[in-house]
Amino acid sequence: MSSLTEKDRPVVQLLLNTGTCPRCILRFCCVGSQMLYRCPYKDLMKNLKEFLKNSKEKEDTVCFDAVDPPCKRIRLEHTEEGPDDLNHNGALQQISSVNNESTAIENSALKVCNVCLGILQEFCKVDFVKKVCQKVNSSDYQFTSFVFSVSLPPQLSVRERAAWLLVKQEMGKLGLSLAKEDIVQLKEAYKWIIHPQLSEELGVPADGKVLFEVSVVFAHPETDEECRFLATACPDCFKAAKNKQSVFTRMAVIKALEKIKEEDFLMHFPCPPSSPKNLSVALEIQCNNGAVFVAGRYNKYSRNLPQTPWIIDGERKLESSVEELISEHLMAEFKADSFNFSSSGREDVDVRTLGNGRPFAIELVNPRRIHFTAEEMKGLQQTINKSSDKIQVRDLQLVTREAIGRMKEGEEEKTKTYSALIWTDKAIQREDIAFLDDIKELKLDQKTPLRVLHRRPLAVRCRIIHTMKSEYIDEHHFRLNLKTQAGTYIKEFVHGDFGRTKPNIGSLLNRTADILELDVESVDVDWPPTL
Repeated sequence: MSSLTEKDRPVVQLLLNTGTCPRCILRFCCVGSQMLYRCPYKDLMKNLKEFLKNSKEKEDTVCFDAVDPPCKRIRLEHTEEGPDDLNHNGALQQISSVNNESTAIENSALKVCNVCLGILQEFCKVDFVKKVCQKVNSSDYQFTSFVFSVSLPPQLSVRERAAWLLVKQEMGKLGLSLAKEDIVQLKEAYKWIIHPQLSEELGVPADGKVLFEVSVVFAHPETDEECRFLATACPDCFKAAKNKQSVFTRMAVIKALEKIKEEDFLMHFPCPPSSPKNLSVALEIQCNNGAVFVAGRYNKYSRNLPQTPWIIDGERKLESSVEELISEHLMAEFKADSFNFSSSGREDVDVRTLGNGRPFAIELVNPRRIHFTAEEMKGLQQTINKSSDKIQVRDLQLVTREAIGRMKEGEEEKTKTYSALIWTDKAIQREDIAFLDDIKELKLDQKTPLRVLHRRPLAVRCRIIHTMKSEYIDEHHFRLNLKTQAGTYIKEFVHGDFGRTKPNIGSLLNRTADILELDVESVDVDWPPTL
């Protein structure tokens, strides 16, 4: 309903008399007009007073007309007999009709709301909006719009249930019923009030689809214990979790409230809920930007540089890594909190990556800066390349989260080209290795290599060597260029890994073979786009 009507009168009187604020009264009367909630608190109280004094013959209120379409409705139907007749300790408290409207108004104006705990009272004011905006502006984020989120104390759900049971009883006397889903949600009403104020103060629109989030976390320490009876009544709804400080999360409380019987609820919680002495507090005002993704391709020219930090038992083995040489510059420019590095496969610490490089992507978490021109990205690429002679990057660009999936496809589905310097124990001539050039689509069975068995599950993987081309060097050395299925262990294909890879170069040549150097010549993934 977009306005109050005569049948709302008993509900308005009842809730005012029990210490409920005007905005929560509108919620329980299913008023869907956003503009009404934005009215100043004193004006709302005055309008309610006029509404209660209005003659019963006049059906519609003169003060609560609204242009917004209705978003909630009250259903007119006969209520079933049930726990609506109960008193506290097994019962709903009998609240006398409010015949003295002035007393009701006075009570509600002086008290912290017994349902929203003051959130729709004090935290809708300009001073609080300015406080939120000061936090946003001081955080130095780049944004062109925002999404606003609210975290409410879980006990609000308990109090809302108690108030609903009270209203349901009163409406039952009139042959009406009120479903829980018809009540305007507190979060929804709060955002109706706050959004336009934040938009005006920040100078940008609110948009539920954007990545920049402004959030407020509310708490009400005085009533923190009010959820505990639910743990006794519905213990299976409250499970301890490592990342949760309390089992009484909002979702757990809602789940328990859906499960508990009304008569059991009324045995443990007062209805109507009591008026608290203190307002809620805003524990945190937080800002967060959605992750930004940067992609490119890197070349690694060092045989003493791991792809990611090499740390064993808490001890760092090498001073840097590909990941760090790239990310330190991105972190500084994007002003991010942290990052996550991923790539299309990985090379060993002693393997170079040449050719057009290996595709990589970096997720920058909660960046303050998010807008970069193509020229700025080019400048950032040059900065990275000038900082070290161990790596170079190319095609550095902003990408979407979805686009990264194309890179990951290459880990198993694409081909890779390698160049290996091989040693043999027995002397070789050119004709001894020439036959390798004629082998096509050689199938391997590769048992998980011993060197990676500590981090990979034991399995036998079928891999394919598509082509090979040999280059004779001397009696004990030759170079082998290979085009293989992605995921092939090249070192093990050369030396056999104690028979765990079959066939291998050693078995094909009928002599002991080992690999001295390995280079990745190409990773055949057509991503990211060449710039």
